[in-house]
Amino acid sequence: MPDPVGAVTLLARPVLHALAGTGPGCVVLLDGPSGAGKSTLGDVLVQQWPGFGHPSLVRLDDIYPGWEGLDAAIDQLTEHVLRPRRAGRPAAWRRYDWDRGEPAEWCPVDAGHPLIVEGCGALASANVGLSDIRVWLTADDAVRRQRALDRDGEVFRSHWDQWQSDWAAYRKRETPERWATHTLAAI
Repeated sequence: MPDPVGAVTLLARPVLHALAGTGPGCVVLLDGPSGAGKSTLGDVLVQQWPGFGHPSLVRLDDIYPGWEGLDAAIDQLTEHVLRPRRAGRPAAWRRYDWDRGEPAEWCPVDAGHPLIVEGCGALASANVGLSDIRVWLTADDAVRRQRALDRDGEVFRSHWDQWQSDWAAYRKRETPERWATHTLAAI
């Protein structure tokens, strides 16, 4: 069985190189379709962070307010995390409780640490000027679909078409890959 973490670690080398010498204000955005490896890449970057301080990791999966919440999560990320952080104000994101189907507690983002945000929608155009390194991660459609369904099981299977439709609309509207400073193709 292939080692996805090992493969993503190799894939992460140019990003890790770009991060060397960054300061505590560094913001890294990881975007791409479901199952492309964004979460794994985020974990690898946290573990191997070469710059100053230990980064905070925000996962958009924890913010989306339900299966049709892609655009709402993008707005929350921009308005409550990235803009305040860039302006030197306190930043926080609101966790969505998937089991209860409702918003939960607010989670502060430590301005004294670098920040990594991973998830579908991270590279929305509103976030470009609020970030330093932007990664677009791609993978074969069949592979990423299988990864996503293996990860999230039957729950995601019943929502796959809706999520893909919302994702396609976001991608058509925003063309997020054009903002990437690094484009990586997952195996």
